Amino acid sequence: MSLFSGMRGKDKTFRAKKHIPERTHQHRLQKYAEVTLGSGNLKLAVQLPEGEDSQEWLAVHTYDFYNQINMLYGIITEYCTPQRCPVMSAGARVEYRWQDNKQYKKPTTVSAPHYVDLLMNWIQGQLEDNDVFPSQLGAPFPKNFSSIVKTIFKRLFRVYAHIYCHHLEAIQQLNAEPHLNTSFKHFMYFVYEFKLMDKSEMQPLAEKITNVLGDEYVLT
Repeated sequence: MSLFSGMRGKDKTFRAKKHIPERTHQHRLQKYAEVTLGSGNLKLAVQLPEGEDSQEWLAVHTYDFYNQINMLYGIITEYCTPQRCPVMSAGARVEYRWQDNKQYKKPTTVSAPHYVDLLMNWIQGQLEDNDVFPSQLGAPFPKNFSSIVKTIFKRLFRVYAHIYCHHLEAIQQLNAEPHLNTSFKHFMYFVYEFKLMDKSEMQPLAEKITNVLGDEYVLT
């Protein structure tokens, strides 16, 4: 079951969807995740299945959220332009600068669409690197895998934050707000379950997190 069923009229993506290689353990885990997601209990769906490896589970959901956010951003690309969004931000007080230690060795101000493009390209490179996201069962994950995943999720959160803070009206006009909220709720349950972000990083959407997840998720 897809979180985006019913979005047929606007299901374009910002980048090509990334697929986990078939006939791999991660692909089977992905199918299991889809089934549990279909139960409608997002909080339960993010929990690690009994007997499974947590790194495999993190890898599967990194693919999933990359694709979800890719689709959500894809529907508002005509609204998110360098002219309208010259800075990648979440409101007037929060700016996100890009750094990859290669082309951008220092945090650099870029437009929102350029930031998202750089981000998706960077994540795609991580997903396609078999030394980082091994597809064979039993193949070792790198020692810094947890750190890599946390960086990916921290940066993906910024796309949600930009959409909510700057493009919510467009999302509402496209009747896509329920899909955005469901995707964000799924994402945040997963973040909390595996402690992937610091509370300070969530502050731009503190009120939205409480509204979507409930009062037990108040950021202090």
